[in-house]
Amino acid sequence: MATKYPIILAHGVAAKQVRILNAFGQIGKKLEEEGHKVYIADTDGFGSIENNAAQLKRFAERVMAECGVKKVNIIAHSKGGLDSKYMITELGMEDSVASLTTLCTPHKGSIIASWIWRLPNWLKRWFAFWINSFYKIVLRDEHPDAMTACDQLRAVDESEETLQFSYKVYCQSYSSTIEKARDCFIMALPMKFQKHFENLESDGLVTEESTKFGNYRGKCLDIPVSHVQIIDIFSKKSQKEKIYEFYRQVCRELADMGF
Repeated sequence: MATKYPIILAHGVAAKQVRILNAFGQIGKKLEEEGHKVYIADTDGFGSIENNAAQLKRFAERVMAECGVKKVNIIAHSKGGLDSKYMITELGMEDSVASLTTLCTPHKGSIIASWIWRLPNWLKRWFAFWINSFYKIVLRDEHPDAMTACDQLRAVDESEETLQFSYKVYCQSYSSTIEKARDCFIMALPMKFQKHFENLESDGLVTEESTKFGNYRGKCLDIPVSHVQIIDIFSKKSQKEKIYEFYRQVCRELADMGF
């Protein structure tokens, strides 16, 4: 059974939904095969939370107008969850979002971003200049701002992070974990840094504790899956069908709940 409201997949930092990049691999296609109406948000890859939230709001309004509905379901990965939260609470979208599902979202920040922020200011600005230039010229970001994005992803004390949210929106969250560097080669180095500073279960970038928000549902899968593999990027053949089935199950549950 398809969901009552269309599904928007909101990507995280560095991801893009453009011709040369597919932010969610084959996940959107697999969900459409189940009968769901699926849209992948075209927010900036390195935008600030505020700018991306405004872009996401415009995108959601276009989807609602196209489908003739008053609400959407959002499944957000990584920073996409922070963009979505800001859109709902600060941009007047409480009545337009039926549900928000966050996957590997750093609700309490990421120690990796905190470590990057401690680099010399001149070095951060140098990296930010080239990242912003590439994303604006090649990937068509509207307002790339790598410095602000990194700042907003830094780890915060739990006491500083308010997890109160609109009661009008059903919120749930999931995490994923990897155990060894060979579980995902692209996450190997970040995982080493993360283990050095925190030594907590993580997906290579975000700890399980940081992902908890609303109704925390636990790990996406019972096998090691990294921060990028859960969106079908660098995923192994042995993981792919389980990843697709996870998204199918999330949507089935949303449909059963009337969303």
